[in-house]
Amino acid sequence: MGQSVGSAGVFLVMTLVNLYLFIVVLRFILQFSKADFYNPISQALAKATSPLVRPLQKVIKPIGRIDLATLTIAFLVKAVGLAVVYLIASGGMPPTIGLLLGALTGVITTLLDIYFYALIGSIILSWVAPQSSHPGAMLVYQITEPVLGPVRNILPSLGGLDLSPIFVFITINVIEIMVIGTIGQMSGMPRHLIAGL
Repeated sequence: MGQSVGSAGVFLVMTLVNLYLFIVVLRFILQFSKADFYNPISQALAKATSPLVRPLQKVIKPIGRIDLATLTIAFLVKAVGLAVVYLIASGGMPPTIGLLLGALTGVITTLLDIYFYALIGSIILSWVAPQSSHPGAMLVYQITEPVLGPVRNILPSLGGLDLSPIFVFITINVIEIMVIGTIGQMSGMPRHLIAGL
């Protein structure tokens, strides 16, 4: 019974932590992409994350389009989540270096996952609703365009066939294999704990 309660606790904590981490990282991406702040989805994300992000923004200033305060909150949310899970599962705290590397891996994984699914969403939308003005569709385009645009400028035109998403998918997979795989192994934490949603 105790083990079942512990497993349920771990699942609940990781689900809530990863969900909030997703929201914080999405806020970061929207700011980085200069997405429409007045979009209702952007407004909802800002309201959900402002209680933690706003106070830190007074101390940590952004560098260009990179909002370091939002990234710091994302890192701290994942680190606290991992620490709580370890406490529930083993009754102790993980090694500090492992905790920090695990949190870093979790944030990067979430960032890449959001771009991955946004790219899939933009491809589907380009087929079924290319001129959609839905707030969600608009944000998907605003998130992916800063990533796809530079790749399109490098690739030669193939008569209306856009291959830029393929190259971005390949880049995401290479980063996951090389960077995240390496940092994740160095952390010594199980992959399912540090992964995103």
